[in-house]
Amino acid sequence: MGVTASGTSGVPAGLPDSALADTLLERLTATYGAAADPERAASMGAYMKDVAPFLGLATPDRRALSRTVLLGTGRPDEADCTAVALRCWRLPEREYHYFAVDYLRRHVGRLSSGFLPVARHLVTTIPWWDTVDALASHVVGGLVAADPKLKAAMDTWIEDDDLWVARTALLHQLRYQDATDTERLFAYCVRQSGHGDFFIRKAIGWCLREYAKTDPEAVRDFVTRERDRLAPLSAREALRNIGP
Repeated sequence: MGVTASGTSGVPAGLPDSALADTLLERLTATYGAAADPERAASMGAYMKDVAPFLGLATPDRRALSRTVLLGTGRPDEADCTAVALRCWRLPEREYHYFAVDYLRRHVGRLSSGFLPVARHLVTTIPWWDTVDALASHVVGGLVAADPKLKAAMDTWIEDDDLWVARTALLHQLRYQDATDTERLFAYCVRQSGHGDFFIRKAIGWCLREYAKTDPEAVRDFVTRERDRLAPLSAREALRNIGP
């Protein structure tokens, strides 16, 4: 689950200078560290298949602590966002990664298309659904929506051997609703329909199910047309709320 060679392209070799990141990380490690719960950490790690160690902070508590960490800090620019994300990702405990994802979601409008290699680095470093899905739908999706030229990058990502990169391509339009590029969505689902991994098959069903809230007939017709190619899990998830 390490960084792929292609996932590091365009990412700073060291940690970018950022006074804001310095302040946030100092506050963050002190605040989160003081609230750590080792007993809860063990159960949280087990639930997440021990992909990373945990501090043991429940989500509502963690977000309340985050508000304290952020109190009085200024608006970041893209360099600050990059510095915060990369520094958090170098810390072992998963809650620091969650903080970075929440921070990027909050400030995605401050990011340019040049942030995409950093997003890919995060997707491919210590990857699991808990960080990848939020990065896909809120960060990568936001970048592509702001710069449609990045659709070409998604066309490359859907072909990637790294399942988390391909999952990100599938899920990046999850929140687009009427703005969904339907042709691309369906083409991506067909492209990965034969994938053997649960996380890809589930992602196909999920992105189709979400688009079905906007155009149920289009999804129903697609599943009917491609049922022989789609895994049963994907078809079932796609039609869960609209029926056959």
